[in-house]
Order: sequence, then C-alpha cells, then structure tokens
Amino acid sequence: MNKYPHLFSELQFGRTRVKNRAFSAGHATRLVDPDGTVGDRLLAYHRARAEAEIGLIITEVNVVHATYEPQNRLSVTSDACIPGLSRLADLGRTHDCRMFGQLFHPGRVAGVSIDGSIMPTVGPSEVADEVYKNVPRPLSNAEVWEIIDSYAEGGRRMAEAGLDGIEIISSMGYLPSQFLNPRLNHRTDEFGGDSEGRLRFLREIIAGVRARAGKDIVLGIRISADEMDDEGMRPGETIAALQSLERDGTLDYFNIIAATTATYDGWMHIIPHMVHKPAYLAPLAADVKKAVSLPVFIAGRINQPQEAERVIASGQADMVGLVRAHICDPQFTLKAKQGRPDDIRACIACNQACIGHGLKGHSISCIQHPETGRELQYYNKTKAEKRQRVVVIGGGPGGMKAAAVAAERGHDVILLEKESRLGGQALLAQLLPDRSEFGGIVTNLTREMEIHGVDVRLKVSADADGVAALKPDVVILATGALPQFPKLDGIDPEAYVVDSWAAIRGKANVGKSVVVWDWRSDWVGLGLAQMLAMKGCHVRLAVNGIVAGERLPSMVRDYAVGELHKLGVEIVPYVRLYGADANTVYFQHATSKQPVIMEDVDTLVSNHAPRRNADLEDALVARGMIPVLIGDCLNPRTAEEAVLEGMRGAMSI
Repeated sequence: MNKYPHLFSELQFGRTRVKNRAFSAGHATRLVDPDGTVGDRLLAYHRARAEAEIGLIITEVNVVHATYEPQNRLSVTSDACIPGLSRLADLGRTHDCRMFGQLFHPGRVAGVSIDGSIMPTVGPSEVADEVYKNVPRPLSNAEVWEIIDSYAEGGRRMAEAGLDGIEIISSMGYLPSQFLNPRLNHRTDEFGGDSEGRLRFLREIIAGVRARAGKDIVLGIRISADEMDDEGMRPGETIAALQSLERDGTLDYFNIIAATTATYDGWMHIIPHMVHKPAYLAPLAADVKKAVSLPVFIAGRINQPQEAERVIASGQADMVGLVRAHICDPQFTLKAKQGRPDDIRACIACNQACIGHGLKGHSISCIQHPETGRELQYYNKTKAEKRQRVVVIGGGPGGMKAAAVAAERGHDVILLEKESRLGGQALLAQLLPDRSEFGGIVTNLTREMEIHGVDVRLKVSADADGVAALKPDVVILATGALPQFPKLDGIDPEAYVVDSWAAIRGKANVGKSVVVWDWRSDWVGLGLAQMLAMKGCHVRLAVNGIVAGERLPSMVRDYAVGELHKLGVEIVPYVRLYGADANTVYFQHATSKQPVIMEDVDTLVSNHAPRRNADLEDALVARGMIPVLIGDCLNPRTAEEAVLEGMRGAMSI
C-alpha cells in the first residue's frame, strides 16, 4: 500500500506530465564546468536523484546577460550552452524525470566576483542593499529592453536543448522582484510608476521567453511570496502581481518561496536551518493557491515524506520542493515510494556543507552524506575484491560512517564504543538550544550500520590486546578528542573554571555571572552563551575570532547572534584568554595587544582547543597494527570532516 498517495500522484500542467509531486528546486551546486556549461560532475549529481524516482528537477540558475557573468554559474548567453543542457534533457527522459532550467539575473544583489574585484551592479534604481553593500547603477530604458531580450534568447536556447520547462527567477530579491518592489523601483518610465508599470519588466520577460521558446515548453516563475523584511515584497503585493500575470494566460505554474538575499534577516530564510519548523513556509503557498488557479509549488525546510504528503493532501501546494532532503539522501523519493521512511537519511538543516560550502566558493556536499558533490568518485561504491575484518574504534559520526561504508562494500565490520550510546560529540550538540535536530545524524548513521550489518559493541573500552584478539585486517581509529583547559600561567588556583562539555551536560555548578571563553568561534560558544542566559545567568561571550560563530554558515550565525542580543549577552570579539582569578578574567586584544578585563565573574566556562584522543595509536602500532586515523583523533575539526574521512577510509580498504 502506498503510504503517501498524494505525494505519489501524477500532475499535469502546461503540456507535460510529472509522475509524482516531489521536485528538487533550483540551487547552486558549484559543480558547473569552468566555461559555464553542464559537464560530467553536474550530470552525475543530477543522475543520482533522477534515477531514484524524483518527478522533477529544476536545475540551478543560468545567467542571461553580460552585466552578470560570474564563475561557477551556468550561462545561456551563447549557443555554447546547448550541448550541455541537452545532456541534462536526455538524462531526464531516460529516467522519466522532467528537467527544467532557470533564467537568472541578480541585479543589485550580485555577491560574487570573477577575479577578486567587486563587479559593478545594476538595478531599476539606485538603492543600495544591506548584505553585499552594492550601490547599483540604474539601468537605462534601452538596457532594460536588452536584458529582456537576453532572457528571451536564454529561453530559446533551453527549448532548443530539449528541456521540459523554463523557470524565470523573480525570487529572493533578484532583479525582476526589484522592479516589482515600490521601495526599490523609483523609475518614472514605462517600467516604473504604478503597479502595472513595475510589473512590466517581468511581464515582458515572460512574453519574450514564451514567444521564442514556443508554446509546448512549460513556463513558470519562482517568486518570494514574502521577502520577510521591512524593505522587501509583501504577500499582498506578490499575490496581486501573480493574479495579474495569470490573467495574461502565458504561465503554467507559480513556484513559491520566501525571503530576500538583500538583508540579514531576509537571508536567514533563504536556506532555513534547524531552528525553523518543518514546512513552515507552506502557509504562504496556501495563501497564493487561494488567489490563483495555476499549480503552486512550495519548498523550504521539508525533509520528511510525511510532511510533503501533508502539504499536498491539505491543499497548500501542488508540488513540494525537497532540496536538502535530496542533497542528504539522493534516494529520498525512491525510499518513500517503497514505504521505507526509516531508511531515509533525513536532513538535519545544519547548512554546514550545502550552502555552507557554497558561501565559501566550494562545491555542494552534506555532512551526513559526503558522497554528494563527489558522485563521480564515491556514489557507486565498488565491492571489495577481498572480504576483510575491519575493526572501527569509536562510535562518533566518523566511526559510524566508516563502519557503514566498509560493511556496504562487503567487509566484516566490528565497531567498538566505550560509552553506552553511539554519537560522540553529536550527543553534546543536540543538548544546546535550537540544536536538538543535530542528533539526527546519530539516528541516520545508526540506521546505515544496521542496514549493512555492522556488529556494534557498546561499553567496550578498546585496548591493544583486545583489538588484537579480534584478529583485524584493518583498524580504523575514530576516538575523537577530549576537552582541555588552556595551560596559562595567569590562571589563579582560586579561579573557578569549568570545561564547556561539563557545562553543556549540566554537570558543572555554574554561577550567576559567567564568562564563556570561545576559542573555536563555532556553535559551542554561541550555544553555551544562549543556554546559560536562558537559565538566568549574566553572560559575557569572549571570542577568539572576528565575530561569534565565525566558522558557521552566515544564516546560522546571524540567527544565533540575534538570539543572544535578545537575551542581553555581551559579545566581545578579537580576544585571547590571558588569565583569571577568583572574580576577574583577563584577556588580551588579538591585534592591539591591550588588556581586556572582565570583572565580577563567578565562573569561567572554557571552550578551548580540544586534545586529540589518539593515545591508543602507539599501542596498536607496537602490536603491528597500523591504524587509519580519522576525524578528531587525527585533527580536531567538525563532524563534516570526520564523516568524510570515515567514508574515504572505508573506500580505501
């Protein structure tokens, strides 16, 4: 029996049929070939999802005009794009998966560079943005028409390539939405003035694309129903524009999203992280659906098939975007169709290796599924030529991934964990405010080990003799790291110092006035400060970085900093711990070298550099067992590196 009958029902719109209601919304992969075309890496990425039953893939943005031609973006500015797009179209036909392409111009919110210099930006009017600090040059009337023509030409090329559909991006504060927005569009020509004038830019783009791409191709737009900031488009304005466009009879669907890239509060909803409830944007789609008759799509923080089913069954939307769900588990749709929801590797919305990679200019991946973005090397796992006994020591995320992959490849795998639970530091992460979903990585990796038959042995403190008795062919050491206090002469014996792990677990008696020393500038310092402030402590967060959460994706950091501001937490960046006594903590400014003194302190909570827990290595080597070190016992970093190294270690056997 189909558990999700609405999700797995067909949908006809325009002149195409989609076999189910699951789609992958357009998102930047940074897997594009250097010349801006589709190559083997991007094709392999989409193949992993197309062959696993997803109904529709909307590929990432294709730039349309020379006023914005960065690296790592697909481009439809010349016919050179057609062969690569044709490969995508052929891939879709092979797997009965519809393939759409996106037409894109960011306008004033261009946030990338070709050579390190800041590229000039354009917009309807000279209104600067908050995030990228761009002051756009207003487009002349002739330039507006030229850009409209470039959209139409891009649509022609997509149609010639054989794509099933075209999506015009008017979402997230990009150029078409800038023309729609009365707070950004101050023009007095035919593309400004009243609402019809502001709508003309998008209307002419739609008409031009339809005229050159033809009547048979599906044509839709993606738009933010609510840009979620004071300057952005508002729901009533968006709905009125969509009703007007629907009356033109040219479009086939509306793809609804939220937020804008132009402001910090808007950006937090572009790729919503785990603080937001699943499917929290679906009511926006429902409001649009009440006002229009065309099919309505929705995406945003939907990571389980039951959520997708609920959105469709309740009539909030006609199709559900499952982007990070398929980044984390390319077989999401197939597993749901087969009634195997427990086997789905659910996205935990940490944003660390998906958008987090993109913000740093690196290709897309996932901390739970590092095969993503590396499909050509790791997606299809070859069976081992010889079955070997593999002993993995340590049941954190890295050890669990190593064990699961080694077993999947046919090895006999035993995992030893000294604690009574699997998870390692992930169990700490889930205890912090707004981080409970991080524990999903443990649930998911545990299930992977179960599926592939790993022999998990808990409450086993591994030593060299015990490991040798198991007669391993390969030993993988994944014993993680341990907290340690800074070794400073200035720490007085009367200073009350506790380590961050004890504080998170509630095993330390923390006083009313607390200084959190955050050497790592990651989620721990921010989370501890929030946890203690919520318990009524007066908290000062001292950061050895340029900003609290420096190492986190921007939208995760920005949200957390906002929460600390509401709680009255004082954040002091650029400091190094120097010393402490009974009621004072002493810091040194990292660049001025001047003292920074915090008085009236009851407790110093130290999130200092952890210590590698690799003591077992020497004993194993002495017994003739050369272990493969992964994760924090190799170098203390994050769960992402531990899982990646676990996969690579297992693939090397």
